[in-house]
Amino acid sequence: MWQRIQTLYLAVSTVLSVLMLFCDKAGDISFVSYVPYLILIILISLLNLLALTTWKFRVFQFRTAILSSLLAIALQAWLVVDFIVTGNDPMFHVAAVFPVIIVIFNILAARGIWADELMVRSASRLRAAKRRK
Repeated sequence: MWQRIQTLYLAVSTVLSVLMLFCDKAGDISFVSYVPYLILIILISLLNLLALTTWKFRVFQFRTAILSSLLAIALQAWLVVDFIVTGNDPMFHVAAVFPVIIVIFNILAARGIWADELMVRSASRLRAAKRRK
């Protein structure tokens, strides 16, 4: 499990999503103080954890990594809109860009998962062709 690079990508993504629960968004405002942010962060964390632990089911792992990326994109878009709408220009913390980093690591992990799936399918096809002869 840990020898695959996509597992490390998913682990970093999971750690970053869990860290968002303990970080501040801007000033003294935390992510968990606003319930929709909290729900999105919990969903992203659970999907990353699910993708991290289901290495035997590559297609499911691929889909959960992509779904987690989509939710992280939605969270980042919401943060950008929140930043634009806020008139008093609060200073956002570094944790406000964690969703972008999560998306990057999830996409890298999904590429690795899909490459493994294609390799397994081609090996299965070759074994099936050998059995037919």
